[in-house]
Amino acid sequence: MRTFVSAVATVLGVLLAAVAVPAIWLDRSIVQEDGFVGLAAPLGKNAEFQQQLAAAAVGTIDTSAVPGFLSDLVQPVLEDAATSLSGLPGYPAAWEETLRKSHRLSFPEAAAEPDPSGSVSSLTLDVAPLVALGAGEISRATGLPLDPPGETLINVGQPEQREWTERLATYAPMGYMLAAGSGIAFLLALVAARRRWTVLVGAGIGGLLLAGLWAAGAQVGAAQALAADTGNEVANMFRDEFVAAANADFAAWTAGAAITGGLLLLLGIVAGISSRRRPRATR
Repeated sequence: MRTFVSAVATVLGVLLAAVAVPAIWLDRSIVQEDGFVGLAAPLGKNAEFQQQLAAAAVGTIDTSAVPGFLSDLVQPVLEDAATSLSGLPGYPAAWEETLRKSHRLSFPEAAAEPDPSGSVSSLTLDVAPLVALGAGEISRATGLPLDPPGETLINVGQPEQREWTERLATYAPMGYMLAAGSGIAFLLALVAARRRWTVLVGAGIGGLLLAGLWAAGAQVGAAQALAADTGNEVANMFRDEFVAAANADFAAWTAGAAITGGLLLLLGIVAGISSRRRPRATR
């Protein structure tokens, strides 16, 4: 009976961990604002993406208030701003604020402020901070006042993906409870086991299998995300870079699981060999 309880508890611990670890990663890296910003911030250092994003942001600046006879003066300044925006001292802060505003649109339930747009698609970029930075630079160069908008949206993904962001915000935090349940199950397995090294071996094998499954699942998820065309060149570039960054970040988690599983398996094997030798030494 003890062996049966230990085996069931070990399997239950592995199954709970199979869901808990990806859920915790999603919560920490996607649902939580700081995690999302930390994951996506390096994208702003990609030279090609910087150029495309700057051009898209500057292209939304409203110059209708500029008198017609000054349009020839403003146009070269706009073009120059599009190429030099990423080199301005305020660009890193504007890019980070862009990510934070974008996250609050995509995950309104996780933010303190309501969604002002009513309905947006997943990972919508609000480049208003970059537009404001470009408008300020143009105003300084021309002396003409420009009023940047409070919101400038670039959709990344399809409208139906909105439901997935809401589900992530709701269910991803449950991963911590599942992880606690997994830990309790493994503790129960150790207490009930007649040979505790078998629990270590089982947990180690489970960890190695889960690492492989998570790695394969991440590749499938990345392929599906990359296959969805946003219809916008800047959005497609952000999607490609973000998916690559997310995949690399989760790969570190799967590698950690594989290392942990391997160590548990090795520890279990060593403990098993030692337990078999111990009775012989006492004779």
